[in-house]
Parts: sequence; C-alpha cells; structure tokens
Amino acid sequence: MNARTRTLIAAALVLGVASGPVLAHAAPAPAAVSGERAAPAARTPPDAAALEKAIAGLGPEHKDATAALVRVGGTSGSWHGSSGVADIRTGREAVEQGRFRAGSVTKAFTSAVVLQLAADGRVDLDGPVRRYLPGTVPGAYGTVTVRQLLNHTSGIPAADGPGDSFQAQWEHRFDVTDPRDQLANAFAKKPEFTPGSAQHYLNINYTVLGVLIEKLTGTSYEEAVSRRILQPLGLRQTSFPARTQTRIHGPHNRGYQAIAGADGSRELRDVTEWNSSDRWAAGDIVSTTADLERFTVALFGGRIVPKAQLEEMFTVPAVKDSVTGKDAALSAGLSRLVLPDGTVAWGKTGGRHGYNTAIGATRDLSRTLVYSVNSTDAKGQDMNPVALGIVMAAFAR
Repeated sequence: MNARTRTLIAAALVLGVASGPVLAHAAPAPAAVSGERAAPAARTPPDAAALEKAIAGLGPEHKDATAALVRVGGTSGSWHGSSGVADIRTGREAVEQGRFRAGSVTKAFTSAVVLQLAADGRVDLDGPVRRYLPGTVPGAYGTVTVRQLLNHTSGIPAADGPGDSFQAQWEHRFDVTDPRDQLANAFAKKPEFTPGSAQHYLNINYTVLGVLIEKLTGTSYEEAVSRRILQPLGLRQTSFPARTQTRIHGPHNRGYQAIAGADGSRELRDVTEWNSSDRWAAGDIVSTTADLERFTVALFGGRIVPKAQLEEMFTVPAVKDSVTGKDAALSAGLSRLVLPDGTVAWGKTGGRHGYNTAIGATRDLSRTLVYSVNSTDAKGQDMNPVALGIVMAAFAR
C-alpha cells in the first residue's frame, strides 16, 4: 500500500531493537461452506510474511513499541505471532498469551450487554435514559435516548479530569474515581449539541450505560458482563480490575511510555501499574488476544446479541462528527472502516498508557484481527505505526 493508503487507514482507525524472535504460526484455510452465496471478503490466507515484518524488531530500542501480540483468523485461514520483550529490564521474550489493558474495546462488551437487555424487553433503545435513571440524569438531558448513548450522539459533555498531558495523568495514576461523580460533573454542564444531531466520541456515554446496566440487572456492571458474556463464552483470561486495583494479574507484558529529556535522552517509564476506575464501563477491561478473538467471532456470528439488536452495532447514524465535520463512523460499540480496495471492516480500538489494542473483522468473518501493541506513546494523537502496519498486513489481499 502507498503512503496515501496508509494515511487513510490511520485516519479511520484513530476514530483509537533488542527484541526476542517473532513467534509465528500459520494455519490453512478451512473448506468453503457448502451453499455459500456471497464471495467472502477475504479469499486468501493471511500474508504471514507481511505480518512477521510488521512486528519484527520490537524492543526497548524500537521507536514505537516494545512488544506486540497478534491474532489473524477467519474462514480464509489464520496466523498468530508475537515479538519484542515482556520486560525491558530482563529482556525476556514477550508472552504471547499475556494479559493486557484493552482500553475502549470495553465499549463493545458494554454495548453488547445493553443490546441483550433490549432484546429481553428490559430497555427501549428509543426511550429516554432518564426514564430508567431519574435520579441520575437531570431534566436538561431528559430527551437523550439509550441509542444515542450507544452511538455517541447524546451531546453529553465529558467530565473534568486531571488533563490530557501524560505528566498530568501520571501524577493521578492511582486516583480512585467514582463513575457517579463523573456523571454529576458532566450533567452539571450544558449539552454540546442537540441530542441526535451530531456524533462526538466520549467515554461519558458508556459511563452512563454502565450505571444503566447496574440499575436494570440489579448487580454490578462487572458481574453483569461476566454472567452474560465472559462465562458463557469461557473467556477465563478476561476480567475487570477492582476499583482500587492497579496491577495486571497473571502473565503480561509490561507497558512503557517514552519520555523525552531536555538533553535529547529517552526514558522508557514503566506505566504497567495504573488505576483504571476513571474508564470503568468505557475502558478498563483486561484480556488476551485469544479471548478477544473468541469474543469477536461470537459477536459477529450472532451468538452474543440477537440478530435484530446486532444490527445496531453495524449501523452508523447519518450525522456529522462534531469535531472533524466528517461523516460519522461510529455505531453502537464499534466503528466502520472502508479500506481503499472497498473491503468494509468493523471493529474497536483501545488505548491505555503502554497498551494499544484492537478487535476487528469483516462482517462475514472471512478475516478477523486482534492485536495488542505495547506502544511507547499509546495515547498519542496519531495511530501507532506498528499497529498500522499490522492492520495493513492483516487485511491485505
């Protein structure tokens, strides 16, 4: 792909060398399904050479990432591999089945539970969320619907935080945040726009949905997701940290943030231990590439959300993005990406300091992708170059 293609893909996806050897495993494509009508979006096996190249040479000396874990699957074949180091101090190889912070990939789980509740008749997507949370949602936001929370068209502004700079967030990395305090802070402000008239991707929408899930299920958000998704799918390596938890339990690759010194030096600061309570239902899940691949296949295959409600996850509202002025690209928990060759992929990216993650697939599941990249600037404005290379290699024809 040329530079323009790379730029187009990166722009769409942002809407989120002392290394060990690359460990790669490829599998042949399964036989075609009898009676299949439409040609699969991905017709050839994953390009193993391109994928190996995309994650080669990672480690403490690499400019953009210290490690990467990748799984590419689907009806056209599969490949999985890893590269880099688990710890820059010891230099030991990256743990391919290591756990990591998946950030905003959490939103796909949150959305799926809300849509399950809609299928059960326990919530009306077109109903005002204030109907279910009268003591939480004030009258000024009385017309905001559940669907508008799901697809980020609510107009609810973000809650105040420590600031966007790494240093500001670093100084508050162990703060414990109550989601209801965030809601009170956000609802005290004026709406950004009339609900349903524009799209603005903000975590606050999914914080409201987390509280809604608790109200409708009578249990904690974490327990609701566990009972409805994690346990039925056997996602044993996926969990939510406790409100005060700062460590990643189990095998994992440590995350680092590159800090530039005044003298031109470069420090890789360990950011593995961090409290994620400020992200909660919008972004604090911990998982593995294998578990997220299983979740993606089950979700797209209709085994988590019934077909009628699943369409919400593949429906982008016909509005403009309030920040860029471009056509909206986000649906209920996912985003739509049209590749330069016309292939349409759906997925969700996530970024926590030290970790960039993504799930994605063509809707027919002929190609799926999950990656975790230990980015040295995971919250940077531009997409991590290693992650971009993985996406290009995974969906290349």
